[in-house]
Amino acid sequence: MSAKNKTLEIDTSPHIVSGASVEVIMRNVVFALVPVCIFSVYVFGLTALITLTAATLSCLLTEHVLCRWRGDRSTLGDWSVAITGILYGLTLPPALPVWMVVLGGVVAVGVGKFLFGGLGHNAFNPALIGRAFLQAAFPVSMTTWYPALGAERFAVLPPSTFTLPFASPVYDSISGATPLAVIKFDGDITAATDLLMGLTSGSTGETSGLLILAGGLYLIARKMMNWRIPVAIFATVFALSGVFYLIDPAAYPGPLFMLFSGGLMLGAVFMATDMVASPMTSFGCVLYGVLIGALVVVIRLWGGLPEGVMYAILFANAVSPHIDNLIQPRVYGTTERGAS
Repeated sequence: MSAKNKTLEIDTSPHIVSGASVEVIMRNVVFALVPVCIFSVYVFGLTALITLTAATLSCLLTEHVLCRWRGDRSTLGDWSVAITGILYGLTLPPALPVWMVVLGGVVAVGVGKFLFGGLGHNAFNPALIGRAFLQAAFPVSMTTWYPALGAERFAVLPPSTFTLPFASPVYDSISGATPLAVIKFDGDITAATDLLMGLTSGSTGETSGLLILAGGLYLIARKMMNWRIPVAIFATVFALSGVFYLIDPAAYPGPLFMLFSGGLMLGAVFMATDMVASPMTSFGCVLYGVLIGALVVVIRLWGGLPEGVMYAILFANAVSPHIDNLIQPRVYGTTERGAS
């Protein structure tokens, strides 16, 4: 190549990149979530399929419409909103009325993402914003569960699924309580094998912990997820719940129950690891994970609700920028008072 054809490019760091674009990373996250979605449909049937489809499509459509409204090109191709839709759907009860699912999807993308400036600017996980809105607006529907492995789950839909907008949904007389609700209000503990396989009532994403962990390991192996966050969350939950269990086994559940029940697996692996809403430094990610794990244990053991993963992650999202600021390394050659 002649000297005339050589171009000197001057740009800011980083100068060495992995080669994985946003689209590639996001697409791989979707691939990691597909087995979880398939197993969820197996456990809950057609109503889970409808809920996941409505959640994903409502998020995709909201993203497209808002992009066009702002005069920008549609960003559906970067796969980020697809992840938001899938994760949002996985946090919902399978038999939630479709109109509520759609409304929450609009809030998740419109408020949780676009209000903060779009991709790369969201302070909170958008999927959890959508779920938090529904939890506040429709608490009864958000805490009414569909039984797992029902005999007619692929033949009959629950009457609540296609409830008209703003009408009171009608639920079957047979409903399944989540393992966390059972232990909190009845004192009974679900078998560890059922929790591990996800064969229990709950949200569509409270399915196989093994599949969720497998998806996380796939992303970690491809260097598309910071492993420190889920490891710190799991270690904190295991340690704290283990201490309380040793103190009084009759009053507190064991650490394995705490790890595999509820939405902890899905939240720790796929939601707390949001690249935008989590800290940037390695030590900051550990502190962030410890904070989430501690909050989950506190809310589950002493809070009014049986589950606390959503609130723990949203609170940690708010604290995340402050964690980075507090542990910023000192610039080489300077002291706390300024340059040396």
